[in-house]
Parts: sequence; structure tokens; C-alpha cells
Amino acid sequence: MNLHQFRFVQEAVRRNLNLTEAAKALHTSQPGVSKAIIELEEELGVEIFARHGKRLKRVTEPGQHVLKSIELIMREVGNLKRIGEQFSAQDSGTLSIATTHTQARYVLPIPVAKLREQYPKVSVSLHQGSPDQVARMVLDEIAEIGIATESLSDYPDLVTMPCYEWQHVLVLPKEHPLAKKERVTLEDIAAEPLVTYHPSFTGRTRIDSAFAQRKLTPHIALEAIDSDVIKTYVRLGLGIGIVAEMAVRDDGSNGDLAVRPLGTLFGHNLARVAFKRGAYLRNFVFRFAELLSDRLDRNLIAKAMSGHGNDYEL
Repeated sequence: MNLHQFRFVQEAVRRNLNLTEAAKALHTSQPGVSKAIIELEEELGVEIFARHGKRLKRVTEPGQHVLKSIELIMREVGNLKRIGEQFSAQDSGTLSIATTHTQARYVLPIPVAKLREQYPKVSVSLHQGSPDQVARMVLDEIAEIGIATESLSDYPDLVTMPCYEWQHVLVLPKEHPLAKKERVTLEDIAAEPLVTYHPSFTGRTRIDSAFAQRKLTPHIALEAIDSDVIKTYVRLGLGIGIVAEMAVRDDGSNGDLAVRPLGTLFGHNLARVAFKRGAYLRNFVFRFAELLSDRLDRNLIAKAMSGHGNDYEL
């Protein structure tokens, strides 16, 4: 048996048992993938996949156990590569970050700039997606660290740690009647056209939950994943907007908009960082996490990665 066979089995599962797609992803031929998997099954003496003709139909029960072992082996192979990179060139390499648009646009620029100052030979690769996509990129080792508000803590194969708290804010034209109110209520917001985030992004679930608890149905005029887009449509008069407070912090472009904190209505959100359980983290990965939040440090992260992830609270 060899690592190529293990990769072929993993990719076949990732591609929903479509060997043609697996072969494309691995830059090889479909017959080559099929032959390698069959040879591994013959060597192990078990069928990893049940078949209908030449098509893979499902993973067998012994196949599930084989997949778990392959996952462990491939994880350690990845760790070996990172250990080699760490000690052959401790201050160089690529830091791959998976995150949402809001984090990439408003939170990461300063930590990334500081990391580049301290590690000028380290390049940074940003991968943006939904919170679930962020989690998947970390699990698939496309990224070494993930940063998002939703979903990350839902994956048992991720070690997640609290990073910082934030709240939503209301943005609206300064001449809008609500801008003159000292205290804005959920009923006030529900009575206006609302421009805010897509349901899977940036704490939208808290917004929906707050309205549902009060049996209110907000009039959603537009949904977006980009805070700047939301503010643009508010300026155009499409409605009032709800965005993350990071999107209006230290931003001179908000001069024509009134901003009202909404933490008392929607509560506070918790942004988290995530690492793949069992992964080997290079020095600059630890340092980047420390730059993200003064609540994180190398020893704390190492403790969580060693199996004590529930010991840490914000």
C-alpha cells in the first residue's frame, strides 16, 4: 500500500464517489484511480466501496474504518511536511487563512500587516467563503487557520477558540426619523425596509431569532454578504441597514450615516478561530493568532490542540 492509494480513496469520498471528478482533482486518469483503489482493497482483504457495475455506490462498514485510518495517516504526513518546513526555514512559507468577507475586509488587515512586518518572508493566502466553507477549508487543509462567527464550533474535528466579541449596529441616513430616537426598538426596525446580511453570514441567525421571539417579521429589502454593499444601498434609500460593528469602526466613509449599537436587541456575537485537530502549527501561525486577539497566546493554543480545548473560555 502507498500514499497515492490513500489519496485516491480520500478524494473519491470527497467527490461523492465520482471517480472521474476525483481523477480531475488529482490530475490523473480515472482508470488509474480505480485500479489503485482495487489494489488497496485486495491488499487489505476488504471492500472499501460497494459497487454497482464499475460505479462506486457507497462506503462499506469496513471501508468506514479504513477511511478513519487513512485520515490519521494523511494528517500525520501533512504534519511531517510542516515540521520539515518549520525547521528548514522557520521564518518563511505561506500562511493560508480561511475566513468570511467581513473578517477579511475589516478585522484581518492590521494583523496581516503586523505579521508581514515580523515575518517578511511569509506570504499570506486569503480564502473567503461562508462559515461552513471556512470550516471545510480548514478540515481539508486548504487553510491552516479559520476565522468566522458561525458554524466553526459545530465541527468535532476542529479545535476552536474564542477570539473576540462584537455586536450589530444600525446604519441609516442622518435625516431618517429613527436617527433622532434615543432608543430604537425591534418594533421600530420591523416597520422599516431592512438591508442586512444573508442568513448564513455575520450573525444573521441572532437577528432572525430576536425578531422571532417577539413574533415580528422584518421586511427584508435586500440581503448581502458584504457590509459595504449594505451601506451603499442604505445610502440609496433602499432601507435601514444592520451590519457588524467592525464595518463602521474607524471608517471615515460613514460620515453621512448615523450609527446605533444594537447589542441590547440582538446580543453579542463571538468570533472564533479554528485549527484542524491534530495539525502541526508553525511558529508564524501561532504568532498570527496572537496578533488577532490578546486573549490568545501560543501556550493556550498548544494546550487546546493537545486535547484541552474546552478549558478555555473568553
